[in-house]
Amino acid sequence: MTDNRGRARQNAIYRAGVLGRKPAVPTSFDQLERAAKRVMSPKAWAYVHGGAGLGGTMRANREAFDRWQIVPRVLRDVSSRDTGVELFGRSLPSPVLLAPVGAAELAHPGADVAIASAAAELGVPYIFSSQGCAPMEESAAAMGDSPRWYQLYWSTDDDLVDSFLARAEAIEADAVVVTLDTTMLGWRPEDLDLGSLPFAQGQGIAQYTSDPVFLRIVRERIAAAAESAPVEVTLGAVKSLLSMTKRYPGRFLDNIRSPEPRAAVETFLDIYSRPSLGWADIESLRERTSLPVLLKGVLHPDDARRAIDAGVGGLVVSNHGGRQVDGSISALDALVDIAEAVDGRIPLVLDSGIRSGADVFKAIALGASAVTLGRPHLYGFALGGRDGVRDVTANLLAEFDLTMGLSGLTSVAEIDRSALRRA
Repeated sequence: MTDNRGRARQNAIYRAGVLGRKPAVPTSFDQLERAAKRVMSPKAWAYVHGGAGLGGTMRANREAFDRWQIVPRVLRDVSSRDTGVELFGRSLPSPVLLAPVGAAELAHPGADVAIASAAAELGVPYIFSSQGCAPMEESAAAMGDSPRWYQLYWSTDDDLVDSFLARAEAIEADAVVVTLDTTMLGWRPEDLDLGSLPFAQGQGIAQYTSDPVFLRIVRERIAAAAESAPVEVTLGAVKSLLSMTKRYPGRFLDNIRSPEPRAAVETFLDIYSRPSLGWADIESLRERTSLPVLLKGVLHPDDARRAIDAGVGGLVVSNHGGRQVDGSISALDALVDIAEAVDGRIPLVLDSGIRSGADVFKAIALGASAVTLGRPHLYGFALGGRDGVRDVTANLLAEFDLTMGLSGLTSVAEIDRSALRRA
């Protein structure tokens, strides 16, 4: 495992500087984001960077962190520090996970296997996305014994849901994260203005096209259709068909003559999420899987209390990185209320807005057991592939370790509200 202690990471960068070498990816988020924008395609940038509506929720996520200030303590022995935590029976080197991000191949080839490999090098759990670009089995193989979770989008087909859950158990995932806030796509102008939805091009649906239940559904739909719906022949339509065909399992030449690639995309768009999802579905998970279940997208303390009653193992407090509801409460503000309501009964993971090690510190102090890192690791991926993910994540872990020590604390367990004050 790579040494992520802050001083070691810092010193490695400075030693390389003596030889005239600068970091391959910027260490500040603002510079990282600008550098990533320069190398990403307009469609990739729109999908990764874009938010809902006017972007108010994205701004709120960051403003919430600015409203809390760290109050360092001095003259304490911080020469030995422990950033480790335990989640669902697994000892982790830090309270940081890599968030699930759909269609990550937009940023760089090789997703999600390359991201999984980088996470494994650092010992950081990676949450495999339902909208991944590689089957979960391939990503798991790249991680060896390193921790991984699986994120579930609840399909309209329960047999498909059960198949995904069985596969998650088979790859020895430590937990299942059920995303609740994307039963419909939010209004995302950056994507809409380009007419760009990666899934409609066959990108980000590899979990589905590698699933036997999904493939059965596709073939049943083809067999039931009297004939294929006519398609307007344009250059864009041809490019889309080639994209679908390239990503569908099997030989390209066989696929180009088959209706399955196009039917798979149409089937995915029809069934990938369930707007009618309710608490009874969540309660059924206790019979569907033996894995701990976390609900992602919870922002109201009443929903948090109801989740505990439903028997879930944890919550991911998230507004989907500001991508779903414009004008939503920030994830960090929601965490404060939910932590009070939950009162330590189940773990809370904060998702949305994490940009630095100081952010991680503040989230832990306000009640999170861990956090997820989303856009930053995708920006690193865009700039340097697997190594870019590793470097961005290692930098954040190093900054968190240094922030903890410089605040006079030596373990994650010591970080609480007393370390902060409201600005």
